[in-house]
Amino acid sequence: MHRVARAAEDEDERRRRRRWPLLTAVAVDSVGAGLYLPLSLLYFLKVTDLDLATIGLLVSATTALTLPVPIVVGRLADRFGPRLVVAGGQALQGAGFLLYLTVSGAGSLVVAVLVTMAGSRVYWSSIFTLIADHADHTGAGEAKDHWYARTGMIREAGAGGGALLASALLAFDSTGVYDGLILGSALAFLAAALLVVLAVPALPHTRPPADGPSGHRALLRDRPYLALIGTCTIFALCSTFLALSLPVYVVQGLSGPDWVPGPLLAMNTLLLATCTASLTRFVRRHGTRARALTWAGALWALWCALSAAAVLLPAQALVPYLVVVVVVYTAAEMISGPATNALAADAAPAGSRGTYLAAFQYSFAIANIVAPGLFGLLFSRHHQLPWLVVGLLATLGAVLMPRLERRLPQERQPAGAGVPESSA
Repeated sequence: MHRVARAAEDEDERRRRRRWPLLTAVAVDSVGAGLYLPLSLLYFLKVTDLDLATIGLLVSATTALTLPVPIVVGRLADRFGPRLVVAGGQALQGAGFLLYLTVSGAGSLVVAVLVTMAGSRVYWSSIFTLIADHADHTGAGEAKDHWYARTGMIREAGAGGGALLASALLAFDSTGVYDGLILGSALAFLAAALLVVLAVPALPHTRPPADGPSGHRALLRDRPYLALIGTCTIFALCSTFLALSLPVYVVQGLSGPDWVPGPLLAMNTLLLATCTASLTRFVRRHGTRARALTWAGALWALWCALSAAAVLLPAQALVPYLVVVVVVYTAAEMISGPATNALAADAAPAGSRGTYLAAFQYSFAIANIVAPGLFGLLFSRHHQLPWLVVGLLATLGAVLMPRLERRLPQERQPAGAGVPESSA
């Protein structure tokens, strides 16, 4: 008996050791992204003579050129496994940031952004497949949710730490500091790629079937999965709206102090980096992933209603009220992220997971493209209009998920989840 228990403990310890290289690579990668975050377009303003409008147009157009990349990446992940594809994406991003150091005009800017954004598309189109493969290797039905929760927390912590460091250094406002931060980002991405290649274990990988439809042909025939992508695009749109809308709405829509958005966004990041795994564990014990997404949609709808009602408050109550509003939004984000990715991974057929999850990333790509224009258009018409439209979309997503759940593969439930004690 003791020997069996000891063997189980040893196996758990081996699995924990295998987990850390991937989590560490995610952390290093996230620090690199965080170092660049406060720079964004400012770097190109510093090192070129181009104006902001031209830089914005060039970056947007170049980013759009990389939209077809996930189509190719998914097939590569299915054929060769996701590990080296992830490392390739990180290496491309590192090379792209090294090219940033050579930018002097429009042409070199386009080349640097193209390489960097292509690497980013490769990475995000394959990392969730790699995480799902490692989660499957633990053998637990709920492992994907916990893996996605933990990697999400690490990404938030790494990116937040990198952004804070970069923001502090930018106070010196010198070209040397700007170049140093870009070099730091490049080295972080290259180090993460090296870590994935050398330390992350290669796992057995299911290849696409030789006969029958697979890859993109199977995906295009899989109406439930396409419906899942469409529904999760709604949730992805909701998840982009806080950072986009909060600063403008607080200052222009509510006439609040301009110092408020920063601490509120920092609180959002802190909660995501510390509480996601605990909330995911709680939610997973009390329902399916589709039900969790229904709850997330309902919370986002509540967030929209509370945000719209903020105009009715007296000035002295605004800040504590907004703290509650952001907590409601963050709870929805913490529930949605792991459940969305785990549901998408388990709904993909064996041998085509890379293709399916790469296509699933279009839900986030579409949301990131649509959200800024949608918010700007609605907010310019009426300050309450974004909350009405996004609230209705969140409600629609919450209504659609239970119907869609019946058409997706039945998921394995954790022991005791949603099961009466007598039945257990």
